[in-house]
Amino acid sequence: MPPQTSCKKFQGTVSEYLVRHKSILDVMSKFQEASAHVNRAMAKAVTNCGCLKIKAEKQPVSPNVNFSEVSKYVKTHIEGSLCSNCREVVEAELGNAMFYIAAFCTLLDLDLEKILSKENDRISTLGVYSLT
Repeated sequence: MPPQTSCKKFQGTVSEYLVRHKSILDVMSKFQEASAHVNRAMAKAVTNCGCLKIKAEKQPVSPNVNFSEVSKYVKTHIEGSLCSNCREVVEAELGNAMFYIAAFCTLLDLDLEKILSKENDRISTLGVYSLT
């Protein structure tokens, strides 16, 4: 038997420990809550810690720029980088959100690795045009 990929291993672990919130309704609401926690962790990195700054303004893209070149002009609006504490919190919150993505896959009998592979293929094939 070939070794499991980390994606398959993760989905298997989630499947094994998905006990308390096994209802699809629980998974849906917990995923939404987990997503909110990711957003809150990012906001705290800005407002409580200050390791990040957000300097948002209109993206400076000329109307004459070809769509495939837009990425050269758009900005993330992020200044600075996550400190070790904020990085740990954001990683933990993203991990929790990923738990519920894997839970969706488990409850719906979907293969998370296959989904990621298909999405990667779609993005690779279509390139920047997949994001319009």
